Amino acid sequence: MSAKLLVVDDILANRRLMQAKLEAKYYSVLLAEDGQKALEIAHADQPGIILLDVMMPGMDGYEVCRRLKADPETAHIPVVMLTALNETADRVRGLEAGADDFLTKPVDDFSLMARIGALNRYNAVAHELRNREANGVRAGALSDDESLALERGANILLIDSREGVANAIREPLEQAGHRVLTLDEADQSNGRGTSHLDIILLSLSHQRFDPLRLCAHFRTTDATRALSIIVMANSSDREIAAQALELGASDIIQTPVVPEELLARVNTQTKRRRYVDILRRRVDRGLELSVVDQLTGLYNRRYMTNQLGLWMKRAAAGNIPLSVIAVDIDHFKQVNDKYGHEAGDRVLQQFAERIQENVRPKDIVCRPGGEEFLVIMPETTGELAGRAAERIRRSIAADRFALDGNGNDVIEVTVSAGVAAYQGEQDTVADILRRADAALYRAKTSGRNRVTNIAA
Repeated sequence: MSAKLLVVDDILANRRLMQAKLEAKYYSVLLAEDGQKALEIAHADQPGIILLDVMMPGMDGYEVCRRLKADPETAHIPVVMLTALNETADRVRGLEAGADDFLTKPVDDFSLMARIGALNRYNAVAHELRNREANGVRAGALSDDESLALERGANILLIDSREGVANAIREPLEQAGHRVLTLDEADQSNGRGTSHLDIILLSLSHQRFDPLRLCAHFRTTDATRALSIIVMANSSDREIAAQALELGASDIIQTPVVPEELLARVNTQTKRRRYVDILRRRVDRGLELSVVDQLTGLYNRRYMTNQLGLWMKRAAAGNIPLSVIAVDIDHFKQVNDKYGHEAGDRVLQQFAERIQENVRPKDIVCRPGGEEFLVIMPETTGELAGRAAERIRRSIAADRFALDGNGNDVIEVTVSAGVAAYQGEQDTVADILRRADAALYRAKTSGRNRVTNIAA
């Protein structure tokens, strides 16, 4: 996966060397010799990743990172800090400035490409989410709940057969607010606690099991396919680490593990995993909004016409019956005029509930608009649909409707209904809806509170 990267270093030789390495892997490279130039390029060109040297004259890497993360236009760009400093305090300072990752100079080529690959996969998801926001699936920034979800500690499954090493890895994670479960603990609890995992931390070196087989298993199993997998390997196990990445591992960290680097990797992968969840929920919500009436929870006109067309094709292909019932609340305008639209909305909601209670699970109840409702009844003759319409009519008339939340103010409501049946291959969606409307109109003009069946 190619990407556009920004390399920021005050030393020309370092910039050129990094540029050569990256362009050899077909990345597009931008160069900046100081912090101010980096901020200008980041804002104008929106690189996918920024490789930022810490030690620069004037504005150092920490200050550049802080400014990038404070600007809404560049806050989403992952920043990898390049540093010759190994002190914990320096790494903590980088995390506080907003750095997403670290690489120690001289930069190891394998680690560099692994970092970029992991961040590219993260970027692909984040970019898709931002695009969908811009296209109106959900306009605006993250909601409070979504922001909290991104910041919440991760649920981690730690797999390392060496108890001492596992404990050393576990301690900084739990101190940072993450929840860690070992494979032995998961086995003892029969898998309880693994249903909401975010990350699998998998050691590759010196294990009693085949880690590559386990990595492949996680990627091919439905329950774990979407999880982020961070593999941990020492410098002598690069071949197996490369195989793990090919099998679908999300990221790699070299051992012995540096706690600050581990936390940076976990934070990045957790956000990526939760961005995927947010995106999925937003897409599902967007699809739902496109077919569901928000007041009643019934399907809207768009869904109604689409489904009716599909069922008519099935009826034609299988020579099976199909009917529809058009239902309209009698004198509904008077309810709105006398009691107000809020009371009218309550009546519509209760009305929708009663219709659903009086149809079969396979029947499709829709609200095409206003006080009009339509029921699509697959595999149903006109005669049976007429009986269903009568059942709905009696149910509506039998009990009064509440106009307030307490049920203190109630009114009587009646409905008129018209039934129409599918008439063969020459029939169209417009035709059957027109017949149902005609039957409904006849019920209205005949005195209301009745069913007219012109199904056959």
